[in-house]
Amino acid sequence: MASAWRSGVEAGRRWTQPRYMWTRTVHNLGPKLLSLMIALTLWFLATSTRRANVEQGFDVPVTVRDTTGGRGEGTRAFSDLNPGTVRVTLSGRPDRLRELRPESIEAIVDVTGQPEGSFNRPVTVTAPSGTSVTRRTPDRVQGFVDTQVVRTLPVTLGVASPTDNSLPRYVVTPTDATVRGPGRVVTTVQRLVTSPALVPAGSERETRLIALNEAGDPVDGVVVKPDTVTVRRLDTGVLPIKTLRVVLNDPPPTLKVVSASVQPSTVRVVAAPELLGRLREVSGRTEYHVGTYTAPVSLTVPAGGQALDTVTVSLTVEPAQAPATPVRPATP
Repeated sequence: MASAWRSGVEAGRRWTQPRYMWTRTVHNLGPKLLSLMIALTLWFLATSTRRANVEQGFDVPVTVRDTTGGRGEGTRAFSDLNPGTVRVTLSGRPDRLRELRPESIEAIVDVTGQPEGSFNRPVTVTAPSGTSVTRRTPDRVQGFVDTQVVRTLPVTLGVASPTDNSLPRYVVTPTDATVRGPGRVVTTVQRLVTSPALVPAGSERETRLIALNEAGDPVDGVVVKPDTVTVRRLDTGVLPIKTLRVVLNDPPPTLKVVSASVQPSTVRVVAAPELLGRLREVSGRTEYHVGTYTAPVSLTVPAGGQALDTVTVSLTVEPAQAPATPVRPATP
């Protein structure tokens, strides 16, 4: 063992001598250099795909920039962008392109100095570092420049249909909100409605606001602030309510009902449980006359009860045919 230790020390001492180091280095120098070249060539071939530039496409949202009159962005509004996104093709290393997201690429349409009205402007794309823009499709975007308008509208409650045996009461906070956007778009907003939400008794829900036009369709291109409101249900439980069929009074003998449509055909009645247990229907009274018309229906509910719905009836009424008078035989 001591002999092996001495051999190791002697070998280490030899490597400290310059002459010995040089002799060992140049020994079989040709094969050594050839092995190094082969290793470098293999590494270069194996990593060539990672070094080569490739192309990748991204759908990038278009951003409108406007500093007209030095007023800064946000003083005018823009609508009807066509298209709203452009297809941007970038060139770069595969690892760099894989880590990119469309949000990190800028596609800007500058409308500074553009008068109010329609525009058709080129798109400027700013590529992230380590990439270059190969192409963009399309290279121009259409749109409309307009004055920005802000309106304040009351919030209209929209909730899911309650059960037949409930009479819910709600409160909305806040009671109004603002709508901001291009004047030609904001003027089409007629109502701000809460998205339908099922709110249990004695609880509250945060629900989104929806801008609707006169036809009841959602309006795009506007900003609602706040965009959510709190809907709180004030009642704490289920009321004694029962849904009953509506029965109309008969027409006078001189008139004949050709068709009748009661809307709704049932009504909700709130009353003490013992009274509701005895009720099977609700009597309704309307006035009959010749013609086709819609008339209100007066509901008759026993004392202690109350109908919660309003009823109408669509009628078509004609004169009743008088019975034929029998002919008596002549007296001889």
